[in-house]
Amino acid sequence: MKKFNITVNGKTYEVDVEEIGGAPSAPRAAAPRPAAPAAAPRAAAPAAAPAAAPAAVPAGANTVTSPMPGTILDIKVAVGDTVNSGDVLMILEAMKMENEIMAPASGKISAISVAKGASVNGGDVLIVIG
Repeated sequence: MKKFNITVNGKTYEVDVEEIGGAPSAPRAAAPRPAAPAAAPRAAAPAAAPAAAPAAVPAGANTVTSPMPGTILDIKVAVGDTVNSGDVLMILEAMKMENEIMAPASGKISAISVAKGASVNGGDVLIVIG
């Protein structure tokens, strides 16, 4: 746990922040805090089946990754298509904006790792151009 002072509207609060993935620290002598109520289980929403992620990226291949979290609105290419540098590969919606994801290099589409309607995180592999 790390201790920080946070000021909100002129009032200072002392907060403890736990590092994720760090070794747990020894508990401090402090007043017990009530546990947050458990979230109700969510029903599984039907989702589009994502395409299988490539097992290995071939040597010399370019991977196109998501620049930010968002939802895939449209995929403009298919596996086997030949693309040129700058061609639009797909449309990614993020923060109510439609962003064109473009090919960084010319080549042939060897794998598409996402499906239309899929949610992606920043850095997720979208397409492999081999």
